[in-house]
Amino acid sequence: MRVYLPATTNLLRQLLDEGRLAGPHTVFAVTPELRGFYDLDADDEELEYAALLGAARASLRLVDVDPGSHRRRVVLAADVPDAAVTPLDDPDTDRGAARAEVELTLAEIASAHIDVAEAEDDVRRAVGVVLEADLGSEDAQFVVDQAEGHELAWYATQEIGPVLDLL
Repeated sequence: MRVYLPATTNLLRQLLDEGRLAGPHTVFAVTPELRGFYDLDADDEELEYAALLGAARASLRLVDVDPGSHRRRVVLAADVPDAAVTPLDDPDTDRGAARAEVELTLAEIASAHIDVAEAEDDVRRAVGVVLEADLGSEDAQFVVDQAEGHELAWYATQEIGPVLDLL
C-alpha cells in the first residue's frame, strides 16, 4: 500500500543519516473513509493525491513544532505491506489518516515531495496559524490555503541529499 508520511526537513535529514525512521508512523493513505468521501468515480491516482495533500497539511503542523526545520512542507511516499496499515477510526482526525506499524527504510521510500523556495514565505505564515485553521478560523484558513496552493516538487530518493544541501 502506498502511504504518505508527513515530515520536516530535519526528519528527512535523519532518514538520510540513519537510513531508516523507526515506527510506528501516522501516515495518510487511501483508506475506506477517504474513498467514501470522494466521488465513486474517483480513480486511485486522484485518491492518492488527496492522501498526499492530507499529509502535506499534517507536515505544516510538524514544521510548527520543529523550529529548527526549514519552513517547507515535506511528504515521503512509501510502499508498505497492507497489513501494517490501520485507518485511524476517530472523527477528529483528517480523512485518510492511518497508523503504519513499520520501520521505514530509505529503500522503501518511493519519492519525496518538498516545497520549493517560492513557497517558503507562505508556509512560514501558514505554520503560525495552522492550528487556528484546524479550529475553524476562516482568516487562518485563508493563510493556510495560500501555502497549500503551492504544488510540492517531486524528488527521487537519490535526489534528497542534494536537495537538502541546497537549503
